[in-house]
Amino acid sequence: MDDCERLAQGEHSHPFSVLGPRLRSQCGHSVLVVRVVWPGGKDVQIIPINKPQSSCTMTRIHPAGIFEGEIPLDVLNEGYQIQVSDSQGNVFTRHDPYAFPPQLSEFDLHLFSEGKDYRAYEKFGAHFRTVNGVNGVHFVVWAPNAIRVSVVGDFNNWDGRVFPMESREDQGLWELFIPDIPEGASYKYEIRSKQEPAPFLKADPYAFAAELRPNTASIVHGLCGYTWQDHDWLESRAVRDPLIQPLAIYEIHLGSWRRASEEGSRWLTYAELARELVPYVKELGFTHVELLPITEHPFDGSWGYQTTGYFAPTRRFGNPKEFMGFVDACHLAGIGVILDWAPAHFPDDPHGLAWFDGTHLYDHIDPQKGYHPEWHSRIFNYGRTEVRNFLINSALFWLDRYHIDGLRVDAVASMLYLDYSRKPGEWAPNKYGGNENLEAIEFLREMNVKVHQEYPGAMMIAEESTAWPGVSRPTYVGGLGFTLKWNMGWMHDILNYFQTDPVYRKNHQDKTTFGLMYAFSENFVLPLSHDEVVHGKKSLREKMPGDEWQGFANLRALFGFMYAHPGKKMLFMGGEIGQREEWNHEESIAWPLVDSKGSNYLLHRGLQKYVADLNRIYKNEPALYQNDFDSTGFQWIDSTDTEQSIIAFIRRAKDPANFIVCVCNFTPVPRYHYHVGVPRDGTYRELFNSDSKHYGGSNLGNNGAVDSIPEKEQHFSHSLILTLPPLSMLWLKPIQQ
Repeated sequence: MDDCERLAQGEHSHPFSVLGPRLRSQCGHSVLVVRVVWPGGKDVQIIPINKPQSSCTMTRIHPAGIFEGEIPLDVLNEGYQIQVSDSQGNVFTRHDPYAFPPQLSEFDLHLFSEGKDYRAYEKFGAHFRTVNGVNGVHFVVWAPNAIRVSVVGDFNNWDGRVFPMESREDQGLWELFIPDIPEGASYKYEIRSKQEPAPFLKADPYAFAAELRPNTASIVHGLCGYTWQDHDWLESRAVRDPLIQPLAIYEIHLGSWRRASEEGSRWLTYAELARELVPYVKELGFTHVELLPITEHPFDGSWGYQTTGYFAPTRRFGNPKEFMGFVDACHLAGIGVILDWAPAHFPDDPHGLAWFDGTHLYDHIDPQKGYHPEWHSRIFNYGRTEVRNFLINSALFWLDRYHIDGLRVDAVASMLYLDYSRKPGEWAPNKYGGNENLEAIEFLREMNVKVHQEYPGAMMIAEESTAWPGVSRPTYVGGLGFTLKWNMGWMHDILNYFQTDPVYRKNHQDKTTFGLMYAFSENFVLPLSHDEVVHGKKSLREKMPGDEWQGFANLRALFGFMYAHPGKKMLFMGGEIGQREEWNHEESIAWPLVDSKGSNYLLHRGLQKYVADLNRIYKNEPALYQNDFDSTGFQWIDSTDTEQSIIAFIRRAKDPANFIVCVCNFTPVPRYHYHVGVPRDGTYRELFNSDSKHYGGSNLGNNGAVDSIPEKEQHFSHSLILTLPPLSMLWLKPIQQ
């Protein structure tokens, strides 16, 4: 089969050897011969840019639409365009992609083959370039098992025969510079595989933008042109240690935080969210927002965790530059942005990564390693250099181009264990006979090291649900290198405790205290997350026992205990207003509860104000955050009063003289004349009382302050005699003398 026939059949991997300009000896002299492919072309001409009068009509040399023509030699230096007239009478003129040489350097290829190209996103995908003075888009994709890859889109009638890419065979890369493609053009890769007889279409793994579902094409989109205003934020972040800073995270699903109900319950745009969400978060006093995945995904019901676009913010709320504007607005308001990111698995949608070049390119071919039985998705092949590099590039990309302040890495446990969610016989042990996924461990460590090297102050947060040791410990001491880890054990214990009727809590007090047995083994975040308020688990408010008043008092006590407990804080949207309905990704939070004076309006608004005051005091009191991960920051006063369901403890700042006494009464019975030991004498100000009337409480307390008495209590030389409100949390701080 000759070259033209291979082009016609879609099987040519080196189109530059056939298409474009080339010298040919003819009758003792050289002429410039140009070949193009345009199957729908009726009349095709070569138009020299500086000598249009020297145009040449090309001859069809193959029925599939391969044309050839001659032009003077000097035209090669000046450039030319191809003018095509089709059978419908349409005429268009464009530069010839095959007049421009491949753009990837040998060094680019070397870095890629080593898996050390940590800025591959600057070359892979679709990038605007100017080559020899001509503007266009340079496409690069990895498909080592393809026999032909073409760029298709509206600009070539989605015909894979028109723009076949050049193979860089040793690395499995394909590339092509195509002039004259505008921003916003839709495109895909048409791939011919050794395993598949028919060509198939794939979205670009490195695409910066994509069409809105159900459409699945990638979109050419430049990331330049936005003028960032957050320079001061980034500079200060780089010198801050997040472990000793206050961290109160508001977890958000952008599609259901608030909807434009007056317009058919449509999503808010990134720009609208910047105007409405950012001031709300600032008013509540949260330090960060955490966004459920906004990486592009085809199915709304996956909440973004089934990702197809690892470099594309979802089109549901706007374009990439509008998302930049949202992040910028957060930073200008003093709010950090954390993204949920899902490198544990990907869906098998036909346009995505699954079976990308006709083989298990991104996932394991072995279903014991490559298929996730619980989520019916594909598992990345972390042992493959190119796959690890792809994922690390995605992580770095969001921190680089979108100024993101951290990634919360989803489903880390499923990555660490080969037998995760598998029965005996459904998994294969590693080379040492264990159940650890050694390749995933290597990937996580490499990624975390690189992120912390490149972006000081950025956070990597692991959602890891087991007792894997050293998740948030440095890699040089054998850890995985994450900054923080979700404390799933604490979350499950404390929610189980608070769902228990207070009459029986005395039998379960260990659930409030057990977390302190391991609280300093990792750098923990205490999460009250979206996973706990869906699928029949009930909202936080509905989990609370008792009548309406007691339910809200319980919820205030829960939040107060979380903020007093060692560890950073996270609350999912809707929890702050005590909505009774479970979270529904297709509906807004129940804003009428606080927007109008309906039933229990004061309780809902009171809880909202309570959360704002919690955040305000938390950020102002170093004792509540500076020593979250050091046992010197916590001291029990009494954890043994199970009969009355009361616990008391001390939180200390780096300066041990700066401390707060925290006392919890987890029953609806007020306790009068309750003795609590304290480490020094003096007057103790009631810094915070969850039973305040401002929050909907009964306003029982200690009149703002209480003096210590020189009586030994517990293991302290002084004590306080307190009134403990029902279902409450008290914070008391000695007045400096």
